[in-house]
Amino acid sequence: MRAIPAGLLDLRSDADIDFDLLHPQPLTSVKNIWFFWHSGYINMHPYTQRNVRAWHRRFTKQGWTIRIVDRQPGSKSNIVEFLDVTDPTLFPRAFADETLTGPYALQHTSDLVCWPLLLRYGGVYADVGMMQIGDLDTLWHKTIANPDSPYEVLSYTPSGEDHYSLCNYFLAALPNNALFARCHRLLLALWAADGGKTSTDGMYASPLLQGVPLMGGEFTITEEDGTFIGPTEVSRLLTDYIIQGQVASAVMGLVDAEDDWNGPAYCVAHFYAIEFMEGSQLINELTAWNGQEAFDLLSLSMPKEGEQESGEQQKAREIVEACLSRSYGFKLAHGLILRVNKVTLGSLWRDNPGSDIVPGTYAGWLRHGIAHWNQNGVPGCVKLSLLPPTKVGRLLA
Repeated sequence: MRAIPAGLLDLRSDADIDFDLLHPQPLTSVKNIWFFWHSGYINMHPYTQRNVRAWHRRFTKQGWTIRIVDRQPGSKSNIVEFLDVTDPTLFPRAFADETLTGPYALQHTSDLVCWPLLLRYGGVYADVGMMQIGDLDTLWHKTIANPDSPYEVLSYTPSGEDHYSLCNYFLAALPNNALFARCHRLLLALWAADGGKTSTDGMYASPLLQGVPLMGGEFTITEEDGTFIGPTEVSRLLTDYIIQGQVASAVMGLVDAEDDWNGPAYCVAHFYAIEFMEGSQLINELTAWNGQEAFDLLSLSMPKEGEQESGEQQKAREIVEACLSRSYGFKLAHGLILRVNKVTLGSLWRDNPGSDIVPGTYAGWLRHGIAHWNQNGVPGCVKLSLLPPTKVGRLLA
């Protein structure tokens, strides 16, 4: 780890940074970091605003522009300022009409914005819950922006799986990426089924996704009223919830000779895959996905000079040190996972405003480290094996 020189950081006040975020500069390069919040940056939860500000502080002086796209009428960041939402090759009818339904409609609205923005403008698309720790600019210039590099896509991936996958909370590519273009065509086809869908319910069963294992494994849900939902149904729910990721896996595993597309070969050659558990979920791994424990540990005050470190303080310190030195980022989890785990670090930071930035706590230290320190290198790339295709045939057949 090393301190970032002050000249490479935007150290102005939060108010000054918020002004810039609310008044984005014209598009002049591919170095854009895209976020989405339906009601706009000003209405984001404070802890996610701090996430986005940290991206701004870290990367704007290296030529990046942070953009929080929204759907607010009259907003300079409304998606209509960047893309034609009535174009059926870009968005499904439900998006144009703003008729998406279901408990996760806003998450799926974000999913539908992601690939069209990257295909048109390039850059990075990240979830507002994503805390960037590692050196984005260096990795970008070593891979995607380097004409001598074979890598065209950056994301996270679970290691040891029997099929290809990526994590849709962090995606990066240049415009017109071949993988993302096919992914978005397939995603639009799922939304167009049955005359046009307004939610992702049941998309897991689409024949267009044949051969891709459902997500979820052995997760179960016990609802507040005691209703138990077993692993099979949870896998279906989770796959519908992360349908964008399921689509990506389908395209990554597809061989379509008529389209000159070999997904497995593309992934091996062109996907810079960061291992997702250490790379973006380390706090969860170190606390066994116990959101309350993670929150309690990071809320502890650090020992004052002369005080002996307690066992809990030691664990909290080790978590922060591990994240800052080993993780490329950390994804604060929300959404469907709250039905499984009930609380997460992200949900508790949301429900306890300001708890993520209390001076003298481990959470405050983590925030400071993310904004002011950098790692000495970039994360390694998971070595992907050439796997058999999950489907041989046409993308939309």
